[in-house]
This record gives sequence, C-alpha cells and structure tokens, in this order.
Amino acid sequence: MAVEERVAVITVNDPERRNAVTFEMSEALRAAVARAEADEAVHAVVVTGAGRAFCAGADLAALRTATEDDLRRLYDGFIAVARCTLPTVAAVNGPAVGAGLNLALAADVRIAGPTAVFDPRFQKLGIHPGGGATWMLQRAIGPQAARASLLFGLGFDAEAAVRSGLALKIAEDPVAAARELAAGPAAAPRDVVVATKASMRATANPGVPDTEQHMRAVDTELPPQAASIAAPAFAERIAAALRR
Repeated sequence: MAVEERVAVITVNDPERRNAVTFEMSEALRAAVARAEADEAVHAVVVTGAGRAFCAGADLAALRTATEDDLRRLYDGFIAVARCTLPTVAAVNGPAVGAGLNLALAADVRIAGPTAVFDPRFQKLGIHPGGGATWMLQRAIGPQAARASLLFGLGFDAEAAVRSGLALKIAEDPVAAARELAAGPAAAPRDVVVATKASMRATANPGVPDTEQHMRAVDTELPPQAASIAAPAFAERIAAALRR
C-alpha cells in the first residue's frame, strides 16, 4: 500500500498469475484495507492490479477443493473493500473475472482502462456465483443486465461497462484517473467523508444498510456455490483447466 496526498493505493501484486485470488492475497488485501482505515491521514482508497490484469478471479487450485469456510476466506479481501468506511475506487486496468469482478464491484466507483473486461465467468466454470455477486451486480447495473451477465454469460468491455453504468468512465491511465477522482475526499474533512458514506449506505434502502444486504447475499449464495464446487463436473472442468 502506498499513501500519497491522503489517498491510499492498494495494488494486488501477483502479475504472473494475473493477480488471482489466493488465501494469502485475500488476507493481505483485508489487512491493507484495515491499515488504510486506521490511518487518519488516509481519506480515500484506490484498488488496482499489477501488470496487465486487474484480477483473474479465484486461484483454481484453491477453488477446486474449497469448503464453505475456505470460500469465506477467499472472499475476505473484496468484502473488506466492500465494507470499507472510506470512499473506494477500483482502477480496473485489465480483465476483472469472477472473484476479480467481485473485487471491482466492491468499490464505490470503477474506472476502466482501455483493456478492461468485466466477466463474471461463474457459469462458464460451472459454479454458482458467490461473495455477494448476485446482489452487487444487480445493484450496479440493474436486474436485466445482471441477469444477462450471470444467467446468459454476458461480459462487458470498457465501453459496454460505461454504457451499463458498471464503470464511471474509461481512462488511458485508470490509476491516475482514480487518484484524480479521490482528490475530492482527500481535500475534505475525513469525518465528513466517512459520515457521508455511512449515510449513503443507510439511505440506499432505509432500514437495511447495504453492508447488511451484501452479507445476506453472501450467506444466500454460499451453500449452492459450495455444492457446485463439490460436484464431479466442476472437478473435471478445473482439472482440465489446470492441465493447460
């Protein structure tokens, strides 16, 4: 994590594996978000990926035998972003796939690089969505587009993401654009920034804060996702993918 001008930039840094979500990466991301929240000098958080990918999704070796408890550990990183009390921007520099899409969706705002791709990929792998994906995607782009994505396999390039509302804009340098956007909260009193985000969470659906809605979605998705991972067909798909 690097902090400059009251903005923390957290970079998921495993470019050889296209920043795939492992247990270690998820824990490191959760810890980085916690450090940013604890630092009174930080007013906003930017999350991005090293290299050409934003995040290629869950590491297949970790996913192939994942239990419900394992899945929750894999979720920890992007759920920490989703629950962050500070404004968050995902600088989506390349493909955001599966759990990587969840990481992008967990942020308040997404800025797409020219090569950004937003692809749920769950159905293609033969598994049920997890981590609150069904709720986050419907919240971001509405029920019809979300169902086209999760039920029919629709992915979004950068331009389609902007048209659908999945991304705010396209930028040649999404990290620089995210920093520019984050200059707003960086220049404001931190307590006002935190209170404003808390109010928006509480008023999006009065009576049920959005963090609680997200966790309800996580709990709803978890059993069918774990069951789909335990199915023989999934094991065959993963074994074939790992042999490539």
